[in-house]
Amino acid sequence: MEKRVLIFAPTGQDAALASKILTMADVDNLVVPTANDLAEQMLIGVGAVLTVEEALPNGALRAIGEFVKFQPNWSDLPIVLLTHRGADSPNVRQAIASLGNVTLLERPVRTLTLITSLQSVLRARDKQYQVRETDRRKDEFLASLGHELRNPLAPIRTSMGLLRHQFPTQPAVIKVSDVIERQVTHLTRLVDDLLDVARINSGKIELQRTNTSFSAIIGHVGELCSAAATAKRIGIDYDLPDQEVVLFADYARVVQIVANILSNAIKFTPVEGRIAVRACVDDCTLEIHVKDSGIGLEPAALSRIFEMFEQSRQPSGQIASGLGIGLSLSRQFAEMHGGRVWATSDGLGQGSEFVVALPIMRDGCVEHPDAPGAPIGEVDKRPRVLVVDDNRDAADSLQALFEMENCKVATAYDGFEAVSAAQQSMPDMIVMDLGMPSMDGYEAARRIRSQPGAQSILMIALTGWGQSEARQRTFEAGFDHHLIKPVNFDEIRKLAHGRFSRSH
Repeated sequence: MEKRVLIFAPTGQDAALASKILTMADVDNLVVPTANDLAEQMLIGVGAVLTVEEALPNGALRAIGEFVKFQPNWSDLPIVLLTHRGADSPNVRQAIASLGNVTLLERPVRTLTLITSLQSVLRARDKQYQVRETDRRKDEFLASLGHELRNPLAPIRTSMGLLRHQFPTQPAVIKVSDVIERQVTHLTRLVDDLLDVARINSGKIELQRTNTSFSAIIGHVGELCSAAATAKRIGIDYDLPDQEVVLFADYARVVQIVANILSNAIKFTPVEGRIAVRACVDDCTLEIHVKDSGIGLEPAALSRIFEMFEQSRQPSGQIASGLGIGLSLSRQFAEMHGGRVWATSDGLGQGSEFVVALPIMRDGCVEHPDAPGAPIGEVDKRPRVLVVDDNRDAADSLQALFEMENCKVATAYDGFEAVSAAQQSMPDMIVMDLGMPSMDGYEAARRIRSQPGAQSILMIALTGWGQSEARQRTFEAGFDHHLIKPVNFDEIRKLAHGRFSRSH
């Protein structure tokens, strides 16, 4: 389907003759009778479009123009347009201006000219498909890389938690653990950005919208960015609305939008500089302004900085650190919310101002439901916990943390061991990795849940995969919660606070 030529010439014999010529040359083709049929068939698959000048005002220009407008970045649909002899008409000039990749052939056209022209544009189309495949493989690689990077981060964080728990008053341990925690958090954020790139490019990000408080969002942003600002002695001044502002938005993504922009401002603001964060409501839009006293931007860079993997240069000419994807993610997430992001600057050395505009709700309530507690079992009975992970360091360090909570802990290093361990002694709680060889966590969870008495087990999945389909699979397999590596043990403690409360 993707290599066929769609022919739209609704009057005369051009369509029939062109189809006959292309068929003889073994070029896949389809004649479409109407502009609506052309639009439908282009969505199914198209290598190139062959049309005629007189078809342009009869729907061809509209149908092809809509397709070209919304085609993905890798695509540049070739259009071969058969024209009348003589001067170009306004319709032809409009087609050249609006459709982009247009090849003009003046009629009458020699048979060999038509065949070679279409073969040429189809070869170019094949190159576009190769770019698409390369992008797809890149996205798969980024997703796999993110997953693999999460695995070593998990035991690093849990081992550090274990060490700090054992030596809570040792200054050296506290200092080192703070460094490790900051670096693991930073690396986790970089991994999350890589995964978001892959998810956006593959269309796998879905917003989880709720009534969301802007004050909660900006508070979270401040927590995320305060350490970086403090390290450079940068002051951040806030000027926020007195009244509560409610957005129907994905809380985590809006936090990410603003945090990426504020983090970028901190990065390019010199030591002891100032940043102003101002928010105001204009009609039904919340505008968030982040203005810094940093290095500023050249006019040509104001739009380019939002491109994926674009990195600004320091005044010295050195490329700034980072992946160059934070601002691009901010703009794309804002647009997914029906908003936008833009930047202004008076030039190099004059600082920059970034503005986020998001739609708000005039009416609505902000809910803060308490997380449901786990059921409490018999008093004075130690909770039985089963930790499952093929990464032995991750499993063993997590086991030690559970034991410090006065839990009775067993470990398993693959899915088969987990099922067998659950059969021998039904645990109160299972914390299990998903990506294990032989039998993965999904299948192990299904088998455990099918055992008599297993419905009351609190089952928590630990994984490097955060896509929505992975979460759906997790819950379908029988897990109660889905946590992304590297997980802070406090998150597990909160989810299992009912179990832990029995052991103290």
